[in-house]
Amino acid sequence: MTDDSANAGRRRFLVGSTSVVGVAGVIGAAVPFVGSWSPSAKARAAGAPVRIDISLLQDGEILGPIPAWRGRPIFIVKRNTEALTALNEDPARLTDPDSEEPEQPAYAQNEYRSRRPEILVLVGLCPHLFCSPTPHIELRPQPFDAEWRGGFFCPCHGSRFDLAGRVYSGSPSSRNMQVPPHAFETDDVLVIGIDEETAA
Repeated sequence: MTDDSANAGRRRFLVGSTSVVGVAGVIGAAVPFVGSWSPSAKARAAGAPVRIDISLLQDGEILGPIPAWRGRPIFIVKRNTEALTALNEDPARLTDPDSEEPEQPAYAQNEYRSRRPEILVLVGLCPHLFCSPTPHIELRPQPFDAEWRGGFFCPCHGSRFDLAGRVYSGSPSSRNMQVPPHAFETDDVLVIGIDEETAA
C-alpha cells in the first residue's frame, strides 16, 4: 500500500510538472507571436506610421519633445492668426513661395503648406546638408536678419525658412523644408507616414 501511495504521489507530481512546463512553453511561443502584431523598432524606422497626440499643443508653440519618423525629427507647430497672416507679407524674398517644387504632398501645396492652416508638419531637417534648423516660432525681428521675423534657422550654414518651411532667397538651401505624408485620425491625433487619401 505504501508503495502504491508513493507511486501515485510521484505520478501526480510528474503530471503537474509536465503541465506547468507545457503551459510555459505555450506562453513562450505565444508572446513573440502576439508581439509581432505591433510594428517592431526596425519596422518603425523603415517608415511605419507614428501616431502623435497634439491635444496639448497651444497657439504659437512647437510640439515637444520633438517626435521622430523614419529616424528624422518632425516639427509640429500650431500657428496663430498673426503667423498665418505674416506668411505672405513678402513672397518676393522666398525662393519657391508657391511650393512648386515637390517638397510636399499635393494636399499641402497651398499657401500654408498644410492640411489644416494652423497645424504645420515638417521634417525637421534643412534640405541643404540635413542639419536640424532651430525653430523661431515667435514673430519678431531677429538679431542676425532684421527683415526675417521668424520661422526656422539652420545654424550650420545660415539657411532661413518662414513659418511654412519655405526657404528665403540667398540661403544655402535651394529648396523648401519637406512636408511628410500625414493625416488626422481625429482632431487631436496626427498620424505621420500615411495620407488620408490612401488610409482606407
